[in-house]
Amino acid sequence: MRAPTIRDVADRAGVSKSLVSLVLRGSDQVRPEKREAVLRAVRELGYRPNAAARSLSEQRTRTVGVLLNDLRNPWFVDMLDGLNSLLHDNGLRMLLADARLNRRTGQDPAGPFLDLGVDGLVVVGTLPDPAALGAVAERLPVVVAGAREPLLPGVDVVANDDEHGARLVTEHLIGLGHRRIAHIAGYGAVGELRRRSFEATMREHGLAAEAVVEASDMTEEGGYRTTVRLLSRPDRPTAVFAVNDIAAIGALSAAEETGLRVPRDLSVVGYDNTSIARVRHVWLTTVDNASHEVGRRAARRLLDRFEGTGGAGEVRLAVPTLEIRGSTAPPHVG
Repeated sequence: MRAPTIRDVADRAGVSKSLVSLVLRGSDQVRPEKREAVLRAVRELGYRPNAAARSLSEQRTRTVGVLLNDLRNPWFVDMLDGLNSLLHDNGLRMLLADARLNRRTGQDPAGPFLDLGVDGLVVVGTLPDPAALGAVAERLPVVVAGAREPLLPGVDVVANDDEHGARLVTEHLIGLGHRRIAHIAGYGAVGELRRRSFEATMREHGLAAEAVVEASDMTEEGGYRTTVRLLSRPDRPTAVFAVNDIAAIGALSAAEETGLRVPRDLSVVGYDNTSIARVRHVWLTTVDNASHEVGRRAARRLLDRFEGTGGAGEVRLAVPTLEIRGSTAPPHVG
C-alpha cells in the first residue's frame, strides 16, 4: 500500500491542499472546525508529513543542533528538558552531539550540524575552544547555555549567576560557624567565577587566611582525589564547597573512606542541584542554578533569533537559590 499524501488528507477532510498545509504548520488562520476535520483525517489515514520535502520548500529543516560538552553530567538533563519543551512547542526538534567524543575523533564539534543544515545551534557547557564558535555564528544563530563564554558578536549566553550562587554557599557555611573552608575549583569561566566569589566572600568575613582552593577537573574522581589531599592536611578543613555536584559526590566518598562522618565531621556542599543531589542517602546541600529555566531561556533566545529580533549578543543570568539538605551542619567541637 502506498503512503497517504497531503492530497489524500485534503480529499478526506473536504478542504484544499493549501489549507492542510496551514494546519500542519500550526497556523492560527484556520477556523476550528476546518482544523479539526484536517487533524481527524490525518489520524484516520496515518499521514506523516514528508520532512525532507517540507525542508526544501521552506528552506528550513526545523531542527536545532545541541552540542553538549559532557554527556556524563546529570545537570544537562533538567536543562535539556527546559530547552526541548519550548522548542517542541514551536515545531522544532533537537539533534544531540557529544563534543567530547567529536574532539577525541578529531572532528569539528559543530561540523556535523552544519552538514545537516540545522536552523540553529545551542552549545551546552564549557567548550575547550569556545572562540571557534565565531565562524559558526556567522552562518546560523548560536546560543550558549550553562556557560559564560564565549562573548562573541551575535552569540547569546544564558546561564545562572555563578558569583551569587558561590556567595550563597560560602555565607551558609560561615553562618554555621565554619572557618577552615576549602573550595574544589573547576575550569573555564564558570569555575573561575565561582572560585573568585568564594575567595571574595571569605575575605569580606576576615577569613582569607583560612580559605583553601584546590583545582579539579569537575569529575567525581577529581573531587575524590582533591578531597583526599585536603583531608590529609594537618589543618584539614571542616567544610568543602565543590564546584559541582559530581565533584561533591567524590568528596563524600573521600570523607567516608577517611572515616569522617558527614556532616558531623565534615560539611559538603555541591552546585547544580542535580537529581543525584536529591537521592535520599546523599541528600546534598547544593545550589539550584535554575537549570530548567536556563534551558527555556536559551530556547527563547534562539526563537527570537529565528524571527530576526535577537539583536546583539547578550548575557542573561538566572537567579540561583541554596537548597539546604543533610550534608551541612555546624563544625563538631570536641
